[in-house]
Amino acid sequence: MFSCCIAVFLLLTTWSSVECNPSPVLGDVVVDRYSMPKVCARESKTGDFVRYHYNATFVDGKTFDSSHEKGDAKVGLLGEGRLIAGIDKGDVIPPDTTLVFDIHLLDLWNKADMVVTKIITTPKDCKRSVMRTDFVRYHFNGTLLDGTVFDSSYTRKQTQDSLVGEGWLIKGMDEGLLGMCVGEIRNIIIPPFKAYGEKGSGKEIPPQATLVFDVLLVDVHNPKDNVTIEDQVVPESCTRKTVVGDYVRYHYNGTFMNGITFDTSYQRNSTYNTYIGMGYVIAGMDQGLLGVCTGERRRVIIPPHMAYGEQGAGDVIPPSAVLVFDVHVIDFHNPNDTVEVKITYKPEACNETTGENDLVHYHYNCTLVDGTPLFSSHDYDNLQDAVLGSDKVIDGLDVGLRGMCLGEKRVIKVPPHLGHGEKGATGVPGSAVLVFDIELVSFEKGVPPGYLFVWIQDSPANLFEALDMNKNEVVPQDEFGEFIKLQVAEGKGRIKPGQTMEQVIADMFNNQDRNKDGVITPDELKLKVDEDNEREAAKHEEL
Repeated sequence: MFSCCIAVFLLLTTWSSVECNPSPVLGDVVVDRYSMPKVCARESKTGDFVRYHYNATFVDGKTFDSSHEKGDAKVGLLGEGRLIAGIDKGDVIPPDTTLVFDIHLLDLWNKADMVVTKIITTPKDCKRSVMRTDFVRYHFNGTLLDGTVFDSSYTRKQTQDSLVGEGWLIKGMDEGLLGMCVGEIRNIIIPPFKAYGEKGSGKEIPPQATLVFDVLLVDVHNPKDNVTIEDQVVPESCTRKTVVGDYVRYHYNGTFMNGITFDTSYQRNSTYNTYIGMGYVIAGMDQGLLGVCTGERRRVIIPPHMAYGEQGAGDVIPPSAVLVFDVHVIDFHNPNDTVEVKITYKPEACNETTGENDLVHYHYNCTLVDGTPLFSSHDYDNLQDAVLGSDKVIDGLDVGLRGMCLGEKRVIKVPPHLGHGEKGATGVPGSAVLVFDIELVSFEKGVPPGYLFVWIQDSPANLFEALDMNKNEVVPQDEFGEFIKLQVAEGKGRIKPGQTMEQVIADMFNNQDRNKDGVITPDELKLKVDEDNEREAAKHEEL
């Protein structure tokens, strides 16, 4: 519907409805159109209501009536004698006087009119459309039928938010929004009796005004909606899914329903890390992250009552906004998790395995759970080595290296509380689960902390006599060294791994040569275990 701008000369009693028709003469009424819209979508006819401005003059130009001077457009019903005198019937004022009416048609409608909608654009993929009781957010430009703007959400820089079909909106808008998809632009023409009717609305919308809205639907949800999960891509190797209390590291893109991004972890080049099901994140994300696998991708659609609600979040998330998260789960763990060990190769012959205090030599590749490489012993010339139980490697790896056979291969998964923790380390993200691919190349059995040498078999009944090979009642360092080497060679004892034989012998001798005269006497010689027992006894006496 579009208005027509016309000038009408009335000759006495004859009047015909003003139509978008090029004929200048209708009976004894002369019509002179001097301005018409390019598009005339609807012609006025008998039975239509019209709203128009007019100036009424005599032929000499003297005005006898004007809606402009009164300040309000005239509203009337065509063809039923309800217009101002002289327009509907052409009454004479005074007799035999020709009247001139300069008319600007602003609006026309009929009681049989319905809300007219026209789709301008609509998205190809529309999974949901507006239904009654839905809550919508939309932008709009609102004009009268003649193009006069009366309101615009764009000017306010804020969407119009409302329930549909619950009386929050004018009846025509309630009808016009039904069936819209997010991202759709729709032209909605609402007749006055489904808009603001005879009263109008303030100064912007006059009585009996047809309203035209160009609407862009931003999002839609229903107050009864729950979290929606879409586009799941689950790895085939998934053997464990998240539960309440798990700690999850994930990347995400956060958008509104119209596709506009409000946040993304990728831009920060850092995962978002959180416990789930415990209220650390919005309720919808707490729920949306339950039951996910490491490496899984999923879309989580969260209604506002499970996100930031009617208040929104600062300048980033508007009130009552539906949020869409495209999530990629990097890894997860539980604070109660232990080290996971998967043996990929084990030799048939395995007479001895690694344990605490052993010196192990191994190759490794370390990655994140998603396969991102972090470190590898193959990048260096030497094997990696560590004494188990000496805090030389992270706790989880120390545990995973125990009980291994020579040549065995393992995959060891280490939770962050047994790895590098929440802070991470150089090259290792915070709270990351680490995966080690291990091959044990060699190992040396160790000795307890504080020991340099241990007996594998029973020690001699009289140790000093055994040490004093030439029976001269003193033992110099060379004689002491020969004895220790012999015990190791015969498999009766072993020295602390990771040190040379000469270094161990020198340290052991210095410990026993208490007066530092270069020899050990029977009074000076004591076994480490005896020294420890004496030390404990002294503590008890002090107490």
